[in-house]
Amino acid sequence: MAIEGPLRELGIHDVFQLLDLSRKTGVLRVNSELRHNAGTLYFEAGAIIFAEIRSNPHPLGAALLRAGKITEADLDRARDMQERLGDKRRLGDILVSLGAITARERQRQVRFQIEEVVFEVMSWREGYFSFTDGAVTDLPSGTTVRIPTEALLMEGARRIDEWSRMESRIPHLGVVPTLAPLDKNSGAAGGGGGGGLDLLPAEWETLAMVDGRRDVRTIARELGRSDFEVAKTLFGLDSAGVIILTDSGTVQRDGATLHGDLAELVARAEDALDRRDLELARATAQQAAALRPHDGVLHLLLGRISIAAGRPVEAAEQLRRAQRLDPLLVAAYRVLGYALVATGRFAEAVEQWDQWERLAAHSESETAQLNQVRRAKAAAQTLAGTPAALNA
Repeated sequence: MAIEGPLRELGIHDVFQLLDLSRKTGVLRVNSELRHNAGTLYFEAGAIIFAEIRSNPHPLGAALLRAGKITEADLDRARDMQERLGDKRRLGDILVSLGAITARERQRQVRFQIEEVVFEVMSWREGYFSFTDGAVTDLPSGTTVRIPTEALLMEGARRIDEWSRMESRIPHLGVVPTLAPLDKNSGAAGGGGGGGLDLLPAEWETLAMVDGRRDVRTIARELGRSDFEVAKTLFGLDSAGVIILTDSGTVQRDGATLHGDLAELVARAEDALDRRDLELARATAQQAAALRPHDGVLHLLLGRISIAAGRPVEAAEQLRRAQRLDPLLVAAYRVLGYALVATGRFAEAVEQWDQWERLAAHSESETAQLNQVRRAKAAAQTLAGTPAALNA
């Protein structure tokens, strides 16, 4: 059985959850024309066992070499056994037999490659997915590991939270780090005031790559580490005054300026929404979301605009993202209920309003909506064929 559709109607997180909960076995293909990219993920009983992506195929030998796990001589010897001696084994198997790496290290590297593909695909909000149900039989031995999908979803949510804290300094992977000027008195970068730098080995490795030319993505690729981990390390070095993060072609704005820009854009979007100028409201809200893509309030605003424009499916996607970014954003549950009703998903709407009622008691502005929501919930329960058991 095939499951397919646009990601704007069913978010990629929801697709993963569906395959996990239903313990599906098969192949998920995700395409993004906007990114000119495509990913393929293999599932077995709901767990992810292999993944690959067009933009970064991650050859195992090259990845191990970049990570410093093998030498060029090790890689050349393994390839020579394949090409000249006709060894039919996978490159990883040959490297293990040569003692260049352990079987455990090979599996760790394979897992890392799979996780990075999954986290990249998880960031896509547009595109098309297609899942083909059936046994997975065409993957070579030694290239798969079993990773619980739930664990990857939790890690993906953690990364979204981390990115939300780093985005003011690293809005994209094209940011170029440079060394901070030396303090004339201490001789240390950033005016650290005496003594050497106390850094972890991974921080020293990253710092050694900072030359004012390499951007975050390039440093990650050359170190054989994930974009996320390198960005996190660079953010820490920037906070400590060791390096300076520069967005190429722009002057980095301070927090006050960014906050002022956001506040102005949000006010303009709200005003346009009140006047029913929905195209202007959408464009302005999208500008704000581009400045702070991990702000749940901005996705709530985009969801409200989509509902007003008669696009409930698009609204539901924005509102679910708002909930993932901020699970305590009370209004997101209320508005999502209305979006789900508009798509005929009455039982799900009732569930959202049940959650909203539990949270709304802590929000004075939301309790004012209580009677209206209860009337809507009663109607949805009737349409869903469930008893309208409401509080007095």
